[in-house]
Amino acid sequence: MGRSAFLLSSPALDPSQQMHYSTANRSWMSSAPMTARTTDIHAHILTEETIRLLQREAPKIAPKLSRVDEQFGTLEVAGAVYRNFPRGGWDLERRLQDMSASKVDCQVLSVCPQTFVYAQPPALAGVFARIQNEQLAKLVKARPDRFLAMATLPMQAPRQAAEELRHAMSVLGLRGAQIGSNVAGKNLDDPELEPVWAGAAALDAFILIHPTNVAATERLASYYLTNLIGNPLDTTIAAASLVFGGVLDRYPSLKICLAHGGGFVPYQAGRFVHGWQVRTEPKKKLTRPPTDALKRFYFDTIVHSRDVLEFLVGSAGADRVLLGSDYPFDMGMPDGVLQVRGLSIGAAEQASILGATAQSLLGTVGGSAAARALA
Repeated sequence: MGRSAFLLSSPALDPSQQMHYSTANRSWMSSAPMTARTTDIHAHILTEETIRLLQREAPKIAPKLSRVDEQFGTLEVAGAVYRNFPRGGWDLERRLQDMSASKVDCQVLSVCPQTFVYAQPPALAGVFARIQNEQLAKLVKARPDRFLAMATLPMQAPRQAAEELRHAMSVLGLRGAQIGSNVAGKNLDDPELEPVWAGAAALDAFILIHPTNVAATERLASYYLTNLIGNPLDTTIAAASLVFGGVLDRYPSLKICLAHGGGFVPYQAGRFVHGWQVRTEPKKKLTRPPTDALKRFYFDTIVHSRDVLEFLVGSAGADRVLLGSDYPFDMGMPDGVLQVRGLSIGAAEQASILGATAQSLLGTVGGSAAARALA
């Protein structure tokens, strides 16, 4: 694909379409019917009940929702304010309406990254994780036809995080975990995190890595660059740490998905391989070229461009790309299903991206693990 493809973004939705999460019509999308069950593996939630429960534990740290209207609220967590938090983030009826409009049959729910609280004491983070995981399981039990869920973990306490993952999967019926791209500044190859990777491998957990606490914020303060560049940058750092730190080699069964199309990883994978070949530093913990490790990653579809999505599918393979929306945030992709259906690939590849691979990784909606949760 030519260089211009990386610079070409698909037409933006106007603000009302973005915030209401309705589906946009684009000339390059196909409207051909598809029978595959669509599964969105990147969708965040923070219900009002969860907020109330967290408030009881730590009022100064827990989320607060204020200035609520028909479309938005203001979300505050540990003093950090997120304005224009879309109503679908907490309103289940709005979420289900938006899912139908976006032709999404199932969402794999995960917490809002603002609630990771990795900088807080481990005991508090553990309580926050348990409350949110129980709430996620409750949502799945209430609507097993529409939801699966992934846990959140107190990553600043790795052994506790590993135990929380075990509890979330074996007791609550969750399907894996969403974790941050770093843990309060520690990269994901930090030796202290070894219990998490060992536990995830043993449980066959699906792990979604989501950017948080991004690097280089002092140079990204303008133009919303903390998100536009900082998010994919931090995901790239996380992926490189797992590759060059030898984590993927030590745990060959790990299932890792990189948010937002993998950051810069798909575009710079060749540079990683070349660097390992010509430099000594990348060989410190990785004794063989990173080629195979790089092929291990899964990627969501949130790249905001048909050309870039086609490059991602062509380079990684349709079986490594999973439908994602980043619901309910305005930097998400509400029209992901239509984008995938508009790609110049076969029906089987489209079905793989839209849900078949997610089903093989996570299980079916209403499956036995979810059915047992909180029974």
